Amino acid sequence: MNALTDIIPPTPDDFIPAKPAVTSAEERLAAQDWEAFAEEMDRFGCARLKGVLTPEECRDLAALYPEERHFRSHVHMARHGFGKGEYRYFKYPLPDLLGGLRTALWPRLAGIANDWNARMGIERRYPETHADFLRQCHEAGQTRPTPLLLRYVEGDFNCLHQDLYGDLAFPLQVAFLLSEPGRDFTGGEFVLTEQRSRMQSRAEVVPLSQGDAVVFAVHNRPVRGSRGHYRVNLRHGVSRVRSGERHTLGIIFHDAK
Repeated sequence: MNALTDIIPPTPDDFIPAKPAVTSAEERLAAQDWEAFAEEMDRFGCARLKGVLTPEECRDLAALYPEERHFRSHVHMARHGFGKGEYRYFKYPLPDLLGGLRTALWPRLAGIANDWNARMGIERRYPETHADFLRQCHEAGQTRPTPLLLRYVEGDFNCLHQDLYGDLAFPLQVAFLLSEPGRDFTGGEFVLTEQRSRMQSRAEVVPLSQGDAVVFAVHNRPVRGSRGHYRVNLRHGVSRVRSGERHTLGIIFHDAK
């Protein structure tokens, strides 16, 4: 082993997925109605992408969960007060399909994020490519990959939370449902809550089928008020799984410290 290369972290250029994986992801995402998607994001802070993954792809991704070689860490939620269930963070290099989806989703979501930041008076703007954003993360000391697989069984749930992981955080996140509701599990709905100033919290439940994705605000989103736009705070979680087993793929775009 080379001692020098062992202590030098890999660069974002090492994590660019193979071109066929990116092309495949771009083609399947191109079929989505992105104008309607952007409108729904503005109205609710979340929106669904239907049928992005095939049932076979969902099963193949879920089947990675027990294979230690794909992951850098394993978290049991109950030990940390996060809820009940478990998840594993992928390590680099990511599986081609996962890396391709993250790369292909980036330019569409970065445009929304930049528009939101402008409306909320936040100066940060995100670059055109995800590799450039990862480079910014690594320069800020955030070098650990954050895509993850989550596993819930009967009685498990995920408390309301925000996935920030460092000073440099991308404001949108994506979760793909890999299991089939009603067949593989019951319960386990994705829940998003929004807290506006001087108002009670509002809950949004997003129904998903196997292979669907939900895109949602990680922390804040802009809402128009009588004096212009202001920020509202959001948290997300998963309600109690009542039976069966539920797997989810989470794509977080910023790396962690």
